[in-house]
Amino acid sequence: MTSQPPDSLGPRPLPAVLAGLRLPLIGAPMFIVSGPELVIAQCRAGIVGSFPALNAREADGEPPALEDWLRRITEALDRHNQANPDRPAAPFAVNQIVHRSNTRLQRDVDICARWKVPIWITSLGAREEVNAAAHAAGGIVLHDVINDGFARKAIAKGADGLIAVAAGAGGHAGPLSPFALIEEIRAWFDGPLVLSGAIATGRGILAARAAGADLAYMGSAFIATPEANAVEGYKRMIVEAGAADIVTTARFTGISGNYLAPSIRAAGLDPDTIAGEEGEMVDFAAAATGAKAWRDIWGAGQGIGAVRAVRPVAALVDRLEAEYAAALAGLCGGAGR
Repeated sequence: MTSQPPDSLGPRPLPAVLAGLRLPLIGAPMFIVSGPELVIAQCRAGIVGSFPALNAREADGEPPALEDWLRRITEALDRHNQANPDRPAAPFAVNQIVHRSNTRLQRDVDICARWKVPIWITSLGAREEVNAAAHAAGGIVLHDVINDGFARKAIAKGADGLIAVAAGAGGHAGPLSPFALIEEIRAWFDGPLVLSGAIATGRGILAARAAGADLAYMGSAFIATPEANAVEGYKRMIVEAGAADIVTTARFTGISGNYLAPSIRAAGLDPDTIAGEEGEMVDFAAAATGAKAWRDIWGAGQGIGAVRAVRPVAALVDRLEAEYAAALAGLCGGAGR
């Protein structure tokens, strides 16, 4: 891994675990929505599937659900690979929230190390000990960043690569244009770089590559799949809404994020007055709605206008691959113009 300016716009070597994917694409880990069914389907389709470790919940006194999830994913992908030696599944990733408020972190790190998770995605802080645990288990670490300063800190603390979370991404998005963020990072870092932010088509994946990223990061489009752990109303809203229906606010979690305005209205709140960075956290009890932020206020990115139907993961990846190939052929065919 190097931290030097790239010499050209040509292909850069990637860690073996990220090489050979059907598409240069990671299915982003989504709170509540991403579970074993979605991850298995994404990996079988040839792209990296991922889920947040905190999605695997268990009641007090029960065995760790994360252990069961990793077993289910590992065994399902092993069965796929045995049955399809010429079309092996892509690797999977687990997202660790490394903020000090995550009281489960060490337990979940130990479980992921024991199961030799191949790709670790870290968020909300860079922790050297987590990176060391991943490396000791043979994994690589990709760290979420929203600006160049955080990117430099992550690499200094041992991350192998970066996920540039730019404007328009679902959930906790950054404020910067993807072009600005990618350029600043690529001025000094030539390692694995993933781009997140309103990517929902094969054309968007190719654009991420052209901008300087190695892979794209796509979440919202996968909400509208049968395999996603989302209620039907959420999936329909993804299909029916567009970029104008996305509201950016820090009022639900204390961190700026992108949410579906119709879900805010359905919770009895006004998306026009709740938007913005200022103001106290929403008091749902005071609003007398009975709504809960994570259950009823639904996150999504600005790229949802390209999602026009609920379709299985396999069909969605087929569409993305066709769009990617058509966009690449179009650019190459028009290179002389």
